[in-house]
Formats: sequence, C-alpha cells, structure tokens
Amino acid sequence: MEIDLGRAKRARRAYTFDDIAVVPSRRTRNPEDVSTGWTIDAFPFEIPVLGAPMDSVVSPRTAIMLGQLGGLGVLDLEGLWTRYEDPEPHLAEIAALDDALATRRMQELYSEPIKPELVRDRLAEIRAAGVTVAGALTPQRTQELYETVVAAGVDLFVIRGTTVSAEHVSSGSAPLNLKKFIYDLDVPVIVGGAGTYTAALHLMRTGAAGVLVGFGGGAASTTRATLGIHAPMATAVADVAGARRDYLDESGGRYVHVIADGGVGTSGDIVKALAMGADAVMLGVALARATDAPGRGYHWGPEAHHPQLPRGRRVRVDQIGALEEILYGPAPVSDGTANLIGALRKSMATTGYSDLKEFQRVEVVVAPYGS
Repeated sequence: MEIDLGRAKRARRAYTFDDIAVVPSRRTRNPEDVSTGWTIDAFPFEIPVLGAPMDSVVSPRTAIMLGQLGGLGVLDLEGLWTRYEDPEPHLAEIAALDDALATRRMQELYSEPIKPELVRDRLAEIRAAGVTVAGALTPQRTQELYETVVAAGVDLFVIRGTTVSAEHVSSGSAPLNLKKFIYDLDVPVIVGGAGTYTAALHLMRTGAAGVLVGFGGGAASTTRATLGIHAPMATAVADVAGARRDYLDESGGRYVHVIADGGVGTSGDIVKALAMGADAVMLGVALARATDAPGRGYHWGPEAHHPQLPRGRRVRVDQIGALEEILYGPAPVSDGTANLIGALRKSMATTGYSDLKEFQRVEVVVAPYGS
C-alpha cells in the first residue's frame, strides 16, 4: 500500500521485525521433534546461523567453534586477521579505546595492508579443524584476492558490502562482472546485501547460491544516519523471498537461498526472519555477546573504520555467556539474547511446524508494539 508523503512523492509502507508477530496454528509439537537444519549447495548445517564477517564476531577460532556447533562462521578476509600476524593485541586495544578516539584509531589499525599469505593461513587453520570454510570479501577486493581465497580451499565464497548490485556502473575503474565471476568460479557464492525484489532478482540471475538481505539496520551500523539508506527487514526479507519464488519458476527450478543479514539481534528476530521467508540468518551482535567472541564485549563492522566515510561505530554489548550458551542455552536472561536455537525450536513447535521450509508458511500479523 502506497501513502502520500506530499504532492510530489509517494512511498510504500515497509515493516521491521518489531512491527510483526507470528501466529500459532491449530497444531502444536514437541520442540524435540522440530528440525532446524538447512543446506546450501552441498553443505548441510544443523542450525540456520551464519556468523557475520566482522572482527568482533568471527576469528578463526570462533569460526571453528561455530562450525562444530552446527552453524557457519564467515571470516572477514579484509579484517585484522589478514593484516597482522598476531591481531590479539589490536583487538584488545580496540576494546579499551575511549569512544571519542575509537573511529580514528580503528582507521589507523585497518590501514595496514592485507597480506595474501595470511588469507591463506587463516582459511587453512579453519579447514584443518574439519568444518565448512567460508570467507568474505567486498566487491572492491574480490578481483584482487579471490584466487588466493579459492586456492586456500574455501567452501563458500561470500561477497558482502553495504549493498551489492548485479549492475555496478563506474567511470573510473572496471567493475566486478558478477555474473562472469560466479560462472567461472568453481565455488558457491553468497552475495549481498540487497533490500528489494528487483535487486535480489538480478543477483539471483548471476548464479549466486544465496543472497544476503539487508543494509543499514545492524546494531553497529550508522548507514541510515550517514547515507539515508535503510531496508526495514520484515518487508525486505519478504520481497527477496518473492524474488526467489519467481526466479525458481523463471530458471526452471533453481533455488537460491535467502539469508537475513542485519537487524537480527534476538531469538524473536530470528523467528520472524525465517517466518518472512529467510532460509537462514547472518548474526553479528547476537554472537558478539558471547564471552569467547573476539570483540571482548564490543562490536563493530567493516563500515566503522572506512578511511573516508565511516558508516558504523564500535558499540558496547553485554557479554551473556559462552558461544554455546548463546546458541543452545541454558539462558541466564529472558530477553531473547541467549539460547537462540532453543527459542527457535520452541516457536516452531508452538506454531506447529516441523522444519524450516514449513515454517516459512506460518501466519504473520502486523503488531507494531515497537511504535
């Protein structure tokens, strides 16, 4: 439904996760009978959780831990782990910085050049643990580093930016030809973010295995304030899920996975993202709350240290428990920030659905409690 903003502009109403709620059906189940597993390409996972490629969330160690717990950790291949042989002192320094100095000092720390040999070694460390290996690059760095990444044996390649389009126009340099790149690459690629039906449909036509949904809505993002860009996530996920449905028909049966990325901070947000059509969620702040997360009680993303136009900040987060407790409990709090998978199972069981694909059909109502 469109509304008039003024005589010269109309806008479509969009909804956040806070604006909606799922509704129980006529059937309930035991949580033990619910499956939270999903598969992308040839890689099965026990839980629909990807650790976001942020230095405060995923290190080689936590990528391994998350893989052993049934999820997927995505390492930021442009982060401190690929710039410094030992990034631990720099992570500790960032956690100790005064708020007024944080952005400037992070810009300095992240100005150190990326070292291809460290990209190779970090991915090899994860592979040696026997879990699925995933690494992320921005579109700007993909041409430069992808050969190193593929040679290191990455299983899933993630191209992630504030927004990634299938048709980037540039007068100053040759842009990444996403369709040709994915076609030539013998590795499944997940791309994003996208926040609209049209953008997602074009990304799906490049051959991507998955599309990340969302930009400007994460806990550490200031994109909305800086650029005026934001995708209310309930509507964005539903729109991209619609693109997946139409592309499935267009392509003769090729299924592209939809991954909600941003604005997913609690177990309730995870439930609503899946209800709106996501196959999985990419978690940042939700996992940064773990006591064994590399951020040491702080959370930030790549946008926080952009050399010219930072669009994020370092934020303080409450450390609740170990990563396993964040995912599987027992929860020491009642606000939806711990035992995320237990809560998802309970919600699916309460509404009567046995697996994630079924749960995408759950009834949803507009319930703007956050207004």
